[in-house]
Amino acid sequence: MPKHSARTFLLVLAAILTIAGCGGTAGPIDQPATSSSGGVSANPASGGAVSLIGAGSTFVNPFFSQAFSQYSKDHPNVRVNYQSIGSGGGIKQFTAKTVDFGASDVPMKTEELAAAQQANGNVIQIPVALGAVAIVYNLPEIKSGLKLTPDAIAGIFLGNITKWNDPAIAGNNPDLTLPDQDIAVVHRSDGSGTSYIFTDYLANISPDWKQGPGTGKEVAWPVGVGGKGNEGVAAQVQQALGGIGYVELAYAEQAKLTYADIQNKDGRFVKPTLDATTVAAGQFPEISPEQFSIVNAPGAQSYPIAGYVWGILWEKYPDQQKGKELTTLMDWIVTDAQNQFATALTYAPLPEQVRKLATDSIAKVQSG
Repeated sequence: MPKHSARTFLLVLAAILTIAGCGGTAGPIDQPATSSSGGVSANPASGGAVSLIGAGSTFVNPFFSQAFSQYSKDHPNVRVNYQSIGSGGGIKQFTAKTVDFGASDVPMKTEELAAAQQANGNVIQIPVALGAVAIVYNLPEIKSGLKLTPDAIAGIFLGNITKWNDPAIAGNNPDLTLPDQDIAVVHRSDGSGTSYIFTDYLANISPDWKQGPGTGKEVAWPVGVGGKGNEGVAAQVQQALGGIGYVELAYAEQAKLTYADIQNKDGRFVKPTLDATTVAAGQFPEISPEQFSIVNAPGAQSYPIAGYVWGILWEKYPDQQKGKELTTLMDWIVTDAQNQFATALTYAPLPEQVRKLATDSIAKVQSG
């Protein structure tokens, strides 16, 4: 894709997200009349057709977009509408029951679960995708091979390293001629699970970050400008000479952005590949909504900034047809769709034990 086309594409997406009201401040999503069970009810006039509405993570949107499109083709009676508004916005829409399911790169916090359960009953959270967060940058003279250590990454996002030729960067890149260029930091401006994964990594590798901004979907960034969604961050980095930011790998590939090799816990510089993401996930075989972090994984081949996306469902759906169709859809997402779409879209397929966790959890959903 030519650079100007990629830029136009990303700017349009960013504009759409702005209009939609991305992140935690998002208002209710426009949709047909709802049933007493929340979300969109089956339309008898359409011969039993069901509309399923979801919202949340932009991290997973490339995967969901293609997978849901194919599912609707294979199941003409099911229409799936997923709104890529950010993890924080998705959790709020799900809790308000203006959507049927949510998606977040970090499971719901204790207080979020309590609010949802008090209003609408128990929540079930399932892993639906696995991906890497790439550190993307805009240095036209550096086409590949940039190596970043944990100290350099933390220093950049803390605002302590402000030039690309700083010794903390140049010292690990002796074969590259780094410019005397200001670093333009870009971060998320909305409530973001991708930010949670990235700040979780920063808190793991930097005591200063852990004691300062900390870990969260939203933090007080010490430096930089914000972009809404992975799309917005990618667009901002693409426009800013000397820019650096963090996006899910699919967005980096789609926009033809250059990304860095990151030094992992074992001291090896690793690219954000599918294999390296799979190796990292393999270091944490027993994940759950309570124990979900896989950042800074040990292992020579592990990529250190990776995470799962979690689908969020109600334990009970009073609308029997809706509940049945939603659980069938999600069961397909965590099994067959992993094989058909994940790798092609630069997501690592869910490990077998994680698929079992997902299918066992989906089986607990009740309908009718």
